[in-house]
Amino acid sequence: MSRSIVLALALILALGLAVFWVLSTPRPLTVADIPQHTPNLANGEVLYHAGGCISCHQPSPDLAGIENTVPAGGAPLHTPVGTLYPMNLTPDPETGIGKWTDLQFLNAVQRGISPEGENLIPALPYTSYAHMKPEDVLDIRAYLASLPPVKSPEREPDITALPLVRRGVGLWKWVGLDTTPWTPDPSQSESWNRGSYLVNGPGHCQECHTPRNIFMARNASKAFAGGPHPEGKGRVPSLLGLIERGRYTDAADLASALANGEALGYDKLASGGMGQVQRNISQLPEGDIQAIADYIASLK
Repeated sequence: MSRSIVLALALILALGLAVFWVLSTPRPLTVADIPQHTPNLANGEVLYHAGGCISCHQPSPDLAGIENTVPAGGAPLHTPVGTLYPMNLTPDPETGIGKWTDLQFLNAVQRGISPEGENLIPALPYTSYAHMKPEDVLDIRAYLASLPPVKSPEREPDITALPLVRRGVGLWKWVGLDTTPWTPDPSQSESWNRGSYLVNGPGHCQECHTPRNIFMARNASKAFAGGPHPEGKGRVPSLLGLIERGRYTDAADLASALANGEALGYDKLASGGMGQVQRNISQLPEGDIQAIADYIASLK
């Protein structure tokens, strides 16, 4: 191979790497994006449960004496690309989020960017949280700050070529991260709109119940139609036509199922991780549970 061809190939490779580096660079929120807001801890607690934070951020089995209701993190989360260890969400200043600023928290939750400026793997469903009101995200932060601090050191994911994967996520965000804020539908009821917000924002139901396209982004044309389980085993059922298919008699019946689960005789609410989801939803105010049911019952 001639020297000129080698140089040309090297130039093409260098240009390709430069383009990849630029396109995969994190695109964070700025200080100007932080709203003027007085935190509401009660709202933060509601949205913490709606978001199912404890389901992923359970304390590691190695943390003796820590209740499993404390989001100390470290419990393994298995995915098709490797095992992740969700971080400590308590306000411990060394191993948790005690030193994080509001901007760092917003960027992690809504843009998938760590305080160190790295792209976070979208097992953290920031692709749904991106639609939330930033005020609500700050309320969650305020609630987390009210919890007792727990020492739980962060553990790196067991993923091959992790730095390259993180950088590649930045490229994926161009097709997989929609940052459009949620907006209400004026033709629908207040309860329906509240349910729509909870389901599509903090509840991140589409992350599991919507199939993905070849780019591993959610397939909007098949929203809530079900698909492969995100952990790589089994399938997640469709949420479409639950009333028409006879799964529930009406929205009130669905609300009862979400509030009480299999304890009240509603079957198939404990498999594939849904048991944890149902327990989280059961801690919401009755009106929010009904709002979620009203919205899901409307899906055809």
